[in-house]
Amino acid sequence: MGSLQEPWVLENVDSKGSVRHGKINMSSSLLRTKSDLPLGSRVRCPMLRHFLANLHEVVLGTKLSVIFPVIPLAFVAHFYGFGRPWVFALSLLGVSALAERISFLTEQIAYYIGPTVGGLVNATCGNATELIIAIFALRQNKIDMVKYSLLGSVLSNLLLVLGTSLFCGGIAHLRKGQKFNRRQAEVNCILLLLALLCHSLPLLFRMSGASAADTADPILQLSRASSVVMLIAYITYLVFQLFTHSQFFEAQEEPKDEEDGALEQGGGEGKEEEEEAVIGFWSAFVWLVGLTFLISLLSEYLVETIEDASYSWGISVSFNSMILLPIVGNAAEHAGAIVFAFKDKLDISLGVALGSATQISMFAVPLCVIAAWIMGIDMDLNFNLLETGCLALSIVAVAFTLQDGNSHYLKGLILILLYSVIGACFFVSKTPLTT
Repeated sequence: MGSLQEPWVLENVDSKGSVRHGKINMSSSLLRTKSDLPLGSRVRCPMLRHFLANLHEVVLGTKLSVIFPVIPLAFVAHFYGFGRPWVFALSLLGVSALAERISFLTEQIAYYIGPTVGGLVNATCGNATELIIAIFALRQNKIDMVKYSLLGSVLSNLLLVLGTSLFCGGIAHLRKGQKFNRRQAEVNCILLLLALLCHSLPLLFRMSGASAADTADPILQLSRASSVVMLIAYITYLVFQLFTHSQFFEAQEEPKDEEDGALEQGGGEGKEEEEEAVIGFWSAFVWLVGLTFLISLLSEYLVETIEDASYSWGISVSFNSMILLPIVGNAAEHAGAIVFAFKDKLDISLGVALGSATQISMFAVPLCVIAAWIMGIDMDLNFNLLETGCLALSIVAVAFTLQDGNSHYLKGLILILLYSVIGACFFVSKTPLTT
C-alpha cells in the first residue's frame, strides 16, 4: 500500500505515522461502499477537497445512500402540509438511514480515543435514535409511546435480531453448528432479569388490591428509586465490561484454515484496510452533531404524526410504536448482526442483540424516567400486564436458549416465532395512547 498523503487521510494518522484505532462495533462497516477515487480528489482547494472527501464517506459511503433523498422529502412534506401518514413514512425511512450513519461515525471516533473510551462512546450512542424519539414523546406527554417504543426495541433485539442471527447462522453452518461465549450471555441475562424485576414491582404494586388513587404516588416513587438503582447497575456493568472483565466480551477466536494463514503471512492487507479510520476525529464529531440534529427533527415529526398514520393505515398505535419503529429504526444494525452470524462470528451478533437490549432496559428506560421527573412529568415503570408479561417470557426464553453456549437454527426459529406471536398480539390490540 502506498503512502497516504491526502489531507483527509493524514488527519487519521498519529505523530508516529501509524493509524490509531480501538475496539469498535463493525456492523455499519458491512454497509460501506468502497471507492478508489474519493469525491473531490482532484479539487485543488485543500479545504474543499477535505469536505468533499468526508461528504463522500459519510453520505455516499453506504449502501443506504439511496434512502437519503427521503430526508429532504420529509421536510418538504411537513412544511407544505402533505398527508401526515406520508410525513410519518418518510421520516421513519430517514431516521433508519441516519441511525446507520450515527453508528458509523461513532466507530470512526472510537478509532482515536482508544478501546475503553471508544467502547463507552459506542455504548452511549448505540441507541441514540430511541432516546431522541423518547425525549420528544415525553415533551408531548405521550408516555405510552415512550414505553411502547423502548419496550419494542428490547423485544426486537432479544427475539427478532437474536433469533434471525441464530437461524441464519445455523442454516449457513448446518453440519458443524455454532458456539458462542456463554459468559457474555449470562452477564446480559442477569441484567435483563434485574430490569424485569424493576418493571414487575410497580405492576404488582398496582395489582395488590388497593385503589389506583392510593397506589399512584407510591408507584411513581418506587419507579424513580428503581431507575436510580438501574442506572447504578448499568454504570457498574460498563466498568465490568470495559475495565475489569473485558475478556468476557471478546469474540472467541476460531482456528484458521491453511488458506487464511497463508493470507495473513502474505500481509493480510484486506483486513488491515478494514480497520483503518476513513475520516478524522473532528470531522466525525461535527458530522455526528449535524446528523443527530437531523434525527431530532425527524423524530419530532414521527411523534407528531404516528397516531394519524396509524388511524389512516388501520394499524394500532401500539403496533406502530412497538413493532414498526424498532424494526425500521434499527434495520442497519440488525442487518449487521445477521451478516456476522453468517460469517460464524456469533459472539459479535450476540454483542449487538443482547448489548442493545441490555442498554435500553438498564439505561434508556430509567434515564427517561429520570428525565420525565426533571421535566415535571409523571412516568413510572408500570408497563401494564400484557407488555410486562411479553418482556418476562422473552427474557426467560432467551436465557434458556443461550444457557449451553451452542446454537442451531431451531433455537433461532423459535425466537422468531415468539416475536411473530407478540407482533400479532399488538397488531390486533386497539388500545389508544393515553396522554
